[in-house]
Amino acid sequence: MAEETSSKGEIRRAQIMTMLKQQGKISINELIEKLDCSEATARRDLDLLDKRGDLIRTIGGALYEGISTSREIPFSEKRQKLWLEKEAIARKAMEFIEEGDSVCLSGGTTTYLIAKELKSRHGITVVTNAVNIAMELADSEGIQVVVIGGVMRAKNYELCGPLAEKTIEHLNIGKIFLGIDGFTLEEGISTYAEQEAQTARMLMKKARQTIAVFDHTKTAKPSLFSIAPIQDLHACITDRPLEQIMHDELVSHGVQIVIAE
Repeated sequence: MAEETSSKGEIRRAQIMTMLKQQGKISINELIEKLDCSEATARRDLDLLDKRGDLIRTIGGALYEGISTSREIPFSEKRQKLWLEKEAIARKAMEFIEEGDSVCLSGGTTTYLIAKELKSRHGITVVTNAVNIAMELADSEGIQVVVIGGVMRAKNYELCGPLAEKTIEHLNIGKIFLGIDGFTLEEGISTYAEQEAQTARMLMKKARQTIAVFDHTKTAKPSLFSIAPIQDLHACITDRPLEQIMHDELVSHGVQIVIAE
């Protein structure tokens, strides 16, 4: 019986992939109608296919992974890439933080390193929706940590969704350091996950200053979901000088550019 159920599941998931390759995207409601399955089954199938790397999960369905130029990398893999450059960015970010500040850190390896730098500071309130960042700061006596609730995204430990949004509505943040996956003039700052982009937009609205932190591999390429245009930034910290056209455009919008040598 278990083998039969498994076989039916594989057939159903193969049908989902066929539809995705033909359409590029699909919704939960479409799956329920076309495959005559329950909502729980449809969501479970999409989650499994997402873990396999066959598709990109969205709030109401999925996108075919083949339409994206790149794919989200789990935090554990990101830790192995450009670590020294990210440490330099994190150290530079400390110049923006003073005693008494309320600072928000989104999920990501660079923001995680900012959290590690903050452990030696005192009188700082850190708001975060990343479980690993909260745990990193848990034993820091001089840091007050406010954790935004929600459903955890396994790839980067971020908490997102309706619970997170309800918490964010009641916050007043001084500065947000935002980890991003893409940075272009046309699409602005962007990320791989729809829920992550939505949460980031809400956090930006509650912050007086938004500072994007990213290494040079994130520039000149967009990720799937846009967060905000570049003019919504107050500053950006990266590890290499930007292309002249990008530099000039940011300066024209009053965005401070900081290079972490």
